[in-house]
Amino acid sequence: MLSRFKISQSSSFQTLCKQVRDFQKEGLKHQFELDPNRTSRFSLEFQSFYFDYSKHYVSDEILASLEKIANEAKMGEAIEEMFAGKAINETENRSVFHVALRNTSGSPMKMDGVDVMPLVTKEWKHMEDFVEKVHNGSFQGYTGKPIKQVINIGIGGSDLGPVMVTEGLVPFHCGPKIRYVSNVDGAHLQQTLDEVDIEETLFVIVSKTFTTQETMTNALEAKRVLVEKLGEDAVANHFVAVSTNTQAVVDFGIHQENIFTFWDWVGGRYSLWSSVGLSIALAVGWKNFYELLKGAHEMDKHFRTAPVKQNIPLLQALIGIIYNNVLDFQSYAILPYAQNLHRLPAYLQQADMESSGKSIGRDGKRVEHQTGPVIWGEAGTNGQHAFYQFLHQGTKIIPADIIAVRHPEHNLLDHHRKLLANAIAQAEALMNGKSGEEVASEFRLAAPPEEIINPLIAHKSFEGNRPTGFLLFDQLNPRNLGMLIAMYEDKIFAQGILWNVFSFDQWGVELGKQMAKTILNEIEGGKKENHDSSTAELVRRCKS
Repeated sequence: MLSRFKISQSSSFQTLCKQVRDFQKEGLKHQFELDPNRTSRFSLEFQSFYFDYSKHYVSDEILASLEKIANEAKMGEAIEEMFAGKAINETENRSVFHVALRNTSGSPMKMDGVDVMPLVTKEWKHMEDFVEKVHNGSFQGYTGKPIKQVINIGIGGSDLGPVMVTEGLVPFHCGPKIRYVSNVDGAHLQQTLDEVDIEETLFVIVSKTFTTQETMTNALEAKRVLVEKLGEDAVANHFVAVSTNTQAVVDFGIHQENIFTFWDWVGGRYSLWSSVGLSIALAVGWKNFYELLKGAHEMDKHFRTAPVKQNIPLLQALIGIIYNNVLDFQSYAILPYAQNLHRLPAYLQQADMESSGKSIGRDGKRVEHQTGPVIWGEAGTNGQHAFYQFLHQGTKIIPADIIAVRHPEHNLLDHHRKLLANAIAQAEALMNGKSGEEVASEFRLAAPPEEIINPLIAHKSFEGNRPTGFLLFDQLNPRNLGMLIAMYEDKIFAQGILWNVFSFDQWGVELGKQMAKTILNEIEGGKKENHDSSTAELVRRCKS
């Protein structure tokens, strides 16, 4: 059982609050002036990763208090419980064992005394064989055409993770073109179908229960379109499924050998490492998919074994306490300066906010502290022309992760140097700002009249002291992307321990889905239910 640690009652947390507020008053720029070696003391290297957290609100004293908080929360014990397959998802009485899905070490990983790795490796082999058949053309469409297009139909964790990785690894694509359909809005499916030759298209239906409303609505329509053109017998050549509901999949018309499985100890938003990642593997090939797993496993080992002050995911989690719980900053930005990572902020929105967006603690009582922040962001440099005005001069301070890649997977080096320059400059500008004196000095060099200078000084000044972490890695390849994703997943787990919430359930998504069924029945002409006047009027206006 995980501890019921309450951060607001921790004496170490009270000490931390004073330390952080004093630090904030002194300012980040002042810390660099005091300590020329600050960056070397507050940065870490792990394999091809470089994590510079010197522009965060950290000091030796602050780190010491954060380490005490981690120990009070029994962080080490919690990590071991997850890696031991304990049922730490207590509200569903399930283990949280996605780390086993990327255990490429060959060592056993036991749950209730039983090694799950034979199940995992069997599914790996199943995926590998299927990917090879599609790639070599031995798995064909009903009319004998090779598979050139794949449409992945899923939603939530069955979509966001695979989309993000598939986009992230575009330079490594070596198979059919992958498209993703998630929204129950018919425009999403219709526009996607309009882009493909259905005789060359494979549909991958991803739904653990094979009952998810959005997924099954899209799957049934895709099947209708296929059957209308090629007949019922064609279904087996154009549909595969990732599900645990074997009977429902078979009833749909999919051959049993084309059903890929995963287990109830795999949470949806942590499932891209499982057969849910089949579309990733079809895009990049099995070898590259396995490299993705290897990278994640390396980060897991680091998270499990590194001391607090050398542990990148754990430091990330603890730094989040500073902003979320001490200073009450309400959000955190993810800013990847890598176009292929443009879906990373959306992926982390789900991973973080569905995990940490809880108000009930592990003791069953309402928490007395803030839990997860709002996660948002956009790829640089697009974001600079959208919301960086807010980051630099807005009234809210938004801590951020800036993510960059040293060596691109393209030959446009002039573009890449400019991209890196922008990433580095933004971190420096957010920290240093620009004083009124600096603005006035710049103005005077241009020698405009004083009556022009004075009214503009305040508008062109920047407060600075806005914190960022900088994550730099050598290449955006499968192994490094696996490490990056696992780093964030491990960070989210650690913050759940610190905030005393169960990170791996998602009861909050259920209520709206339940009510939608009732309203759908009304829209379709069924029994009128008792609603508030606003809801009743909207239902009336939307009836077909």
